Amino acid sequence: MRPQPLFQSLRDQIERIEGRSARGRTVLPFGIATVDSRLPGGGLALGALHEVAGGGNGAIDGAAAALFSAGVAARSRGKVLWCLTRADLFAPAMAQAGLIPDRVIYVEAGDDQTVLACMEEGLRYGGLGSVVGEVARLSMTASRRLQLAAEGTGSIGIALRRWRREVDASDFGQPTAAMTRWRVSVLPSTALPVPGVGRSRWLVELIRARAGESADFELEACDDTGRLGLPPELVDRSVPADGWRRGASA
Repeated sequence: MRPQPLFQSLRDQIERIEGRSARGRTVLPFGIATVDSRLPGGGLALGALHEVAGGGNGAIDGAAAALFSAGVAARSRGKVLWCLTRADLFAPAMAQAGLIPDRVIYVEAGDDQTVLACMEEGLRYGGLGSVVGEVARLSMTASRRLQLAAEGTGSIGIALRRWRREVDASDFGQPTAAMTRWRVSVLPSTALPVPGVGRSRWLVELIRARAGESADFELEACDDTGRLGLPPELVDRSVPADGWRRGASA
């Protein structure tokens, strides 16, 4: 569902007040109308910071969030800088989400503060398609610095929230300067007509979009081009005005 003219006018006014032009900003569409229609400009804004987290504190949802981020990064142009505190990413899985090893520059940092510093340097560099940083906590001050750095070069910044202690997860609900905030949870995979495991499915929750609307979607996981998909039974189904809402909270 496309935004009504009045709402779009209000969004444009907000963008002008904040010093950015909604019409002039470049976006990276997901290629799924029900998702892109919820995002100002019809896609994920380039030159902006976005937050992604798993729907739970477990490793499975955390892996889904990482693969979602990898899919976004795979569809951006240029090299990808991935900053992390532990070298525990599985490169073949990333490649299955479209992000081949030759495109990724890994930076192993000692703590969140170093990761954030590396992210900021990468975003300010300007020659990268995406900069991903795995952090447990993200303050408003740090997120503003990353947002400003991304705006200056047009690169996509992704703060991938990963928690190794349950107490750190509570920080995810705090306000940040990120343009969007996403939460990804694993669902049962797509059923096959023969024995085997079908394509993975995720519950993708857009729990915050600046000048946009929140919603959640049941989607098939990223393919080897980094693209999400609609489950076959939903392709021809009309979407309710409020999306597939399942009680998401910011």
